[in-house]
Amino acid sequence: MNFVVIFACVAALANAAPQYKYITPDSSEEVDFVPILKDDRVHEEDGTYNFDFEAGNGIRFSQSGSPDGDEDAVIKSGEYSYTAPDGTHVHVRFVADENGFQPQSDVLPVAPAFPHPIPQFVLDQIAFAAEEDAARARQESEEVSSPSGFYRYPQ
Repeated sequence: MNFVVIFACVAALANAAPQYKYITPDSSEEVDFVPILKDDRVHEEDGTYNFDFEAGNGIRFSQSGSPDGDEDAVIKSGEYSYTAPDGTHVHVRFVADENGFQPQSDVLPVAPAFPHPIPQFVLDQIAFAAEEDAARARQESEEVSSPSGFYRYPQ
């Protein structure tokens, strides 16, 4: 008799345990439930923060930030990782500051090397154009600093 009561209690608990699949409201498709294993968030009074997240499917995200930039812009750094559909493990480290978002990872594409050296005549032309621009800027600054014809001394 005790065995039957214990079995009935275990069966009731198993039936009441959370199910890790659910049906979405807008379709009859069954979707796997991904448990959240870690979700730590700390936000300090001075604007600094830390955020750590980990899901049961291997997705991890960690980020910290502080208002250290120009005009209290928040500078962030962190990393995230997951497994791509093809099975590749993706791990990305990043910094986001006044220079923009700067990710680093072995899986990110890299631009190919320039296919050939730049010819000397092209480099000479670039240098000549820079000299012309500098001369034009000097001339414009001299025109602004010298008085115009309307402000001459009376004769």
